[in-house]
Amino acid sequence: MADTLKNVISQSTECPVCISTFTDPKILSCSHTFCKTCLDNLLECHGNYQIRCPVCRAVTQIQNQDVSNLPVNLALKNIIADMKCYPKICTICKSDDKSHAAVYCQDCGKYLCTTCLNTHSQWGDFTDHEVIAMTEISSGKVSMRRYRKCRKHPEEDEECFCSNCRRFTCFRCVVMEHKDEGHQVMKASAYENRHRESIKDIKSKVDAKQACFRKYIDFVDEQMKLVGSTKTECIDDINKAYNVTVRQLTEKREILLGEVKEKTEGVEKELEKMKTSAQKYINQLRTVADLVTNRTKIPFDMDSLAAHDTLCEEIREAFDQEDPDYEQPRKSSKKGKSVCFERNVRKDELDLGKIVDVVAKDVALPTKNSMSVMVSSQDSRMAVGCWTGGINIFSSDGEFQQKILKDVKILGAAFLSDGRCVVIGYDNDITLYTPEYLKLNVMFESLGRDEGGFSKLTVDDADLIYVSYRKAQKILVFSAAGEQAVREITCTGYTPEQITSFDGSLLVNTVDTLRLIHNEGVVQHTLKKPGISIYAAVSKGNLILVATVKHDEGLVSIDEYTNELTPIRNLVNDYKIAKPGRNWYYLQQYRSGEIAFCTPDRLYIFY
Repeated sequence: MADTLKNVISQSTECPVCISTFTDPKILSCSHTFCKTCLDNLLECHGNYQIRCPVCRAVTQIQNQDVSNLPVNLALKNIIADMKCYPKICTICKSDDKSHAAVYCQDCGKYLCTTCLNTHSQWGDFTDHEVIAMTEISSGKVSMRRYRKCRKHPEEDEECFCSNCRRFTCFRCVVMEHKDEGHQVMKASAYENRHRESIKDIKSKVDAKQACFRKYIDFVDEQMKLVGSTKTECIDDINKAYNVTVRQLTEKREILLGEVKEKTEGVEKELEKMKTSAQKYINQLRTVADLVTNRTKIPFDMDSLAAHDTLCEEIREAFDQEDPDYEQPRKSSKKGKSVCFERNVRKDELDLGKIVDVVAKDVALPTKNSMSVMVSSQDSRMAVGCWTGGINIFSSDGEFQQKILKDVKILGAAFLSDGRCVVIGYDNDITLYTPEYLKLNVMFESLGRDEGGFSKLTVDDADLIYVSYRKAQKILVFSAAGEQAVREITCTGYTPEQITSFDGSLLVNTVDTLRLIHNEGVVQHTLKKPGISIYAAVSKGNLILVATVKHDEGLVSIDEYTNELTPIRNLVNDYKIAKPGRNWYYLQQYRSGEIAFCTPDRLYIFY
């Protein structure tokens, strides 16, 4: 009975995974116990925060992915510790006072003392049995072959295996419980051999799969080396390009700094010379005045009187010198202040930029919030039309010179090649004036305000007059002789707000979109700046000037474009203007080269 109990206990202390005595047994939530090492391996296989029990397949959550947090099976751990403390007893001896086992016979499945081992060795049938010393078993060098005893018939070995019931059993149990149809019983040794072959096959497949993945890892390593080599080459190329670019930019910076010094140091010297001359005059005046006014005695002798008269004469000559001329330093300063750095904005070129001369003059319009149109005149002046009445004429210096057509409410204006002025009034009536602004008796059949809406106009090189109508979304073309329109252009899908004649085509802007259309109406190119107002003009170089206005921020930029609306260069970048109450602007260029930008309140001239 004692041997049976030991056998049962021995079977109960084996881990179901490694089939060895438990080491650090841990309990899952399903109450099954396994070695901590086995659970670590299972967790690594699952690769997450849970383990599926190999026995019942119940899931146990593992806190922080650490099996050490599972509870320890203390009772089982203590039993295993106690079993290790007691030596094995010989299972052959018949007396109650059994000796300690010295060896274990793998074939008999018996523990043998020294005396029983001698008897065992003399039996001819047992001479080939594998006998293992207990010292080798306890050291772990050799594993024992287990012989299981039937729990119902302790004197019987479990020599059979039922494939259906998935359990080992003795012959008596086979006859009593596994004789019915459906039970497939085989010898335990046959099952063990098949099991070993299955394990061998699995190991072979595992080795093959491992070799496959090791080959894959080697391939990945090779690809990583190639990528690493490419990365190294790219980094080297980038660093080389960077160093070259830095050197080029450094050289460019030195050139630009030299240009700034060249353009400003001369002005500084001029101003310093003016300052020195003025200071010299002050010192001269003070010195002579001190000689005259600091005397405490009245001169009586001839020499003293002569000296006093001379000094007084010098003071009078100094008094006669004209007051300093502020215009001269102002002009010199203007040359210096006009120097500015224009950063390169072209994407296809790596460059710092260039030094340019930009000066803006800010002129208040005579009538606040009145500007409706701005057009360059034939005599290189700028005409600003007002919807409240009249056209104000400004020189390229920004000086207000005269006001014409005072009683005409101007919506649009333009000049013909012979100097005549064509105006469209508040009611969309078109009127032609002589170069002296005398009204001519020429009639035009324009669309009325109710039918056409607000209107603007422009003229081309052939003196054809183009009139745009917002509400009607069309452009009518008139000859300078008047009468009916000679042609009509339909603005499909957009509203013409401002129009400008350009090299046989028309520039038509609508809020944030500029279109270049053929004079027959076909849209050729489009420039769109979402959320930003666009205004266009023709430069004296027959290119397109485009002003973009951030109305809410009060910023204007002016760029030069090709006839395909491709940007060439930036002329003015985010220039701060006085923000008007009405979002309405005009852009033009003086024939002398200055760029005029007009708001409802002010005229800005960029030199």
